[in-house]
Amino acid sequence: MLIRVGFSADPDDAFMYWGIASGVVDRRGYEFEPVTEDIQTLNEWSLGGRLEVTAMSLATYPLVQDRYVLLPHGASIGSGYGPIVVAREPLSLDELRREEIVVPGTLTTAYLVLRMALGQDVATRALPFDEILDEVSSGRARAGLLIHEGQLTYRDEGLERCLDLGEWWLLETGLPLPLGVNTIRRDLGAEAIHDVSAVLHESIEAALANRAQALEFALGFGRGLDDERGDRFIGMYVNELTRDYGDEGRAAVAELLARAEGVGAYEAAVRVEFAE
Repeated sequence: MLIRVGFSADPDDAFMYWGIASGVVDRRGYEFEPVTEDIQTLNEWSLGGRLEVTAMSLATYPLVQDRYVLLPHGASIGSGYGPIVVAREPLSLDELRREEIVVPGTLTTAYLVLRMALGQDVATRALPFDEILDEVSSGRARAGLLIHEGQLTYRDEGLERCLDLGEWWLLETGLPLPLGVNTIRRDLGAEAIHDVSAVLHESIEAALANRAQALEFALGFGRGLDDERGDRFIGMYVNELTRDYGDEGRAAVAELLARAEGVGAYEAAVRVEFAE
């Protein structure tokens, strides 16, 4: 059976896929095909169930919960850090509420949490995530919301951090901020879901056990990150909560989606369900 695995074109997702890409894990008779796209595209594809396994923003999951189920591993969760709003000069929260903020897509968790922090009527404009730094540094936008490695490289462009959504969320809830999740299509059936989940989990463990080799592979997706910052970025988003959500990670998922539901982000009731 062919299993197409969608992951965002950034180092932490690539790092987790290294065990499969390198052939060091047992694929259990399945054929795996990597599909790399920006997270907004993966979110959009998930609405139609295009891929058997896909990373997506947690904010998108309730929209596809009838088609996909959460895998118990592979999540990008930050404790006290997360997507950041940057500008060419420091801006207060009140000032940000009066500005148009460039965002990496309206299906992203970053966009959802930004609206929680600044208000549902905050003005935004969507751009591909890797164009936002230049949009702000060039002056075409006053402020931008950065995900992926932009959280570490924004100072290279002379920009200032105005708001860290992971820090805001921790102060609000005492919980880490779940951003990206890995999911699998329900129609594969229980046996395939179990087996494919096991392969993906072993791929994460293999990368952590062979960090130097996996890092070399992952930096091919780093858009100019050096080894030090690439390793730091992977450490931020491939952590113990990536291996398994645990009670804390699951509580964070439930809290974020409950708050989103409370502000009317979803038409249908949200169900949080993990694959066994």
